[in-house]
Amino acid sequence: MITTPVTALLGVDLPIIQAGMSWASSCSALPLAVSNAGGLGVVAAGPMRLPDLARTLDEMAAGTDRPWAVNLPLYRADAEAVIELLLDRRPPVLIASQGGPRRYLDRFHAAGTRCLHVVAGTEHARKAADAGVDALVVVGAEAGGHPPPAMVTTQVLVRAVVRAVPEVPVIASGGVADGAGLAAMLALGAGAAQFGTRFLASREASVHDEYKAAVLSAGIGDTRTVGRGLGVIRAVANDFTARMLHLEDSGAEEALRRKTFAASSLKDAALRGDVTEGKVEAGQSAGLIDSVLPAAEIVARIVREYRAARDSLPPAGFCEA
Repeated sequence: MITTPVTALLGVDLPIIQAGMSWASSCSALPLAVSNAGGLGVVAAGPMRLPDLARTLDEMAAGTDRPWAVNLPLYRADAEAVIELLLDRRPPVLIASQGGPRRYLDRFHAAGTRCLHVVAGTEHARKAADAGVDALVVVGAEAGGHPPPAMVTTQVLVRAVVRAVPEVPVIASGGVADGAGLAAMLALGAGAAQFGTRFLASREASVHDEYKAAVLSAGIGDTRTVGRGLGVIRAVANDFTARMLHLEDSGAEEALRRKTFAASSLKDAALRGDVTEGKVEAGQSAGLIDSVLPAAEIVARIVREYRAARDSLPPAGFCEA
């Protein structure tokens, strides 16, 4: 066990959170594997139809007696229907994003669900804390998918939020792929780290093998941020990102940029394996990942690496002559 304020809050053994990733964890296999290994597995409800989500929630409840979570992007047109379904199934933890927490907090707290909220700056962190969230997921610029608009790095942003909102536990997200990264985030004052891209490269992640291969082949400088003014994403460089960057750099009209951005999708890459024209969302930590492993082995490896990193630090009071 590695005990922190976040593990105590959530009832998990390890401060390892698997990010809710559309399609990759829009299933039970990956979240179950992570939760049963001592971390917090997260179902990505974002792209799921209600019957599929209901079935997955039932599989989670039947497949583990450990805590698990559901990630809900509040921008969904039918978010209220999803909320009602979740209130009926009562997941141990809710991780909400892209909307205000006051919309859901009282109802989920009444149902006994811990409520975490995703933030990308100190102002939103303060508002979420004042609303009464149980913990904050702080996402830095290195993250895949949707990085913060201001593009502040995880190291700086996490430390800023910890200082600005000291009373609420923090989970650091973005650029963390191994145990050394976990140790760094705990040293900054976070109580856990969220791992997204690392779990994309797991056997249980329900994305196409070509998607996983693209993540493995990417170096630390091989992702791009595109979609300025449209909802920025970070994805592995390909023909789609090159075309978007050309339009953005040349000052193309918004209508053309929007059309090009919408013509590509994460679903094309994740389910159909179109890693040339699809949105291959992944973080900069892809460059730190070189193998597809079972999720349980990823968790165990992170713990071993964390302990090695911790033990390699100079002891208190050490100084060189």
